[in-house]
Amino acid sequence: MFKELIEYIVKALVDYPDDVLVREVTGEKVVIIELNVSEADLGKIIGRYGRTLKAIRTLLYTAGLKANKKVILELIEEPRTEEENSDHQ
Repeated sequence: MFKELIEYIVKALVDYPDDVLVREVTGEKVVIIELNVSEADLGKIIGRYGRTLKAIRTLLYTAGLKANKKVILELIEEPRTEEENSDHQ
């Protein structure tokens, strides 16, 4: 449920929607969503002063209230390999 919501929102915001990877780890009361996007799209997801990322986290928090779960969004900022970087330049 949360994974699909994040994929829908993030893919609409980025230039490289095929590079969006979302992983959901579900526990008893906590759901952790790991989000990985292209390095070129990091700024679009974070937004000015972190406002976009904060808004996405607020939506997840609200959706989590309805499901009685705490939802945590983690933005994974792993450096990409040279091959992956050359694809977007």
